[in-house]
Amino acid sequence: MPVGLGSFLLHLHRSLRVFEEPEDPSNRSFFSEITSSVSDVKFSHSGRYMLTRDYLTVKVWDLNMEARPIETYQVHDYLRSKLCSLYENDCIFDKFECAWNGSDSVIMTGAYNNFFRMFDRNTKRDVTLEASRESSKPRAVLKPRRVCVGGKRRRDDVSVDSLDFGKKILHTAWHPAENVIAIAATNNLYIFQDKVNSEMH
Repeated sequence: MPVGLGSFLLHLHRSLRVFEEPEDPSNRSFFSEITSSVSDVKFSHSGRYMLTRDYLTVKVWDLNMEARPIETYQVHDYLRSKLCSLYENDCIFDKFECAWNGSDSVIMTGAYNNFFRMFDRNTKRDVTLEASRESSKPRAVLKPRRVCVGGKRRRDDVSVDSLDFGKKILHTAWHPAENVIAIAATNNLYIFQDKVNSEMH
């Protein structure tokens, strides 16, 4: 059960555990309480881990170690400089979900601009993909996307200033046995299937 400030309670066999990551004082800001609030929690298929999503990160917790997460993945760290405007337009209160693949080796969660992120726990590689009408055509291959903050941009890069915060993927699901994902983007439901070996499996 989420209790705010990035912590949550878990009742196991008549015992209570509080899973809470100690806050780094150097990262404390006016928005810390909002951005660290847990918006989703999922148990792994193995039952050993929990996945939590807050505004900026997705974290993997070992159920035997409540002191801190064992893995933390930055979902859209490039938004840290935009938190004031995201607060003003209420986007900072968006509640993103997260999902495990069937083997608990890859994590998926949504982002803005109809982007969704996948993190491979074994290789530590991540990829940003886009749910769009073009990508939903038969046999379409999803191309990795990249959000850049400044400096040199590649042709397909998206500037953080041009992100569409009205297009957001809050809901994601992964088939428990097959490489099939479902993405809810605006008023569309996209279902993608990996027919061939892909970057993220």
